[in-house]
Amino acid sequence: MRGRFSFACYYFCMHRIALYLRTVIFGVTDSLVSTVGLLAGLNAAGAPHRLIALTGVVYALVEAFSMAVGDFLSESSAEEYTARSHTAGRAPVVASVLMFFTFVLVALIPVAPYLLLDSQQALGVSIVLSILALFVVGAAGARFAHMPALWGGSRMALLGGAAILIGIIVGTVFPEI
Repeated sequence: MRGRFSFACYYFCMHRIALYLRTVIFGVTDSLVSTVGLLAGLNAAGAPHRLIALTGVVYALVEAFSMAVGDFLSESSAEEYTARSHTAGRAPVVASVLMFFTFVLVALIPVAPYLLLDSQQALGVSIVLSILALFVVGAAGARFAHMPALWGGSRMALLGGAAILIGIIVGTVFPEI
């Protein structure tokens, strides 16, 4: 009996760690990719510097709340489906709070340069810091999963860089909208 209990505790703990790791990596990735892509697009479109900075702050807070709600609802639904009943587990609440704060804090990476520098300097600094942060998070996640860190970091940085490129292209093609 004790062996089954230990295995159940181990499985439960590993499941929670995986849930929270997934939440943090998703929050970091989405925050960096969408925020820097949005700001780069606005910059490429020629939006005024103050508007870019304000948009970054508003976007970070609104999207963080949206992501937290989405995380809560999806995790609650998954737990309810697994249990086949209503659950009042703390894990979805903890994950959603973790998502909110992860998103907001990480959004400061691409937003801060717009609060501190002029638009052209801010664009470059925002992109470089965001890609570096994506690389570090991808490498850390890969190491946690016992995968090559260089591969995980490069994959995340390249995919995030694609979103930045999309933002710049859209801002350049539609500057008048």
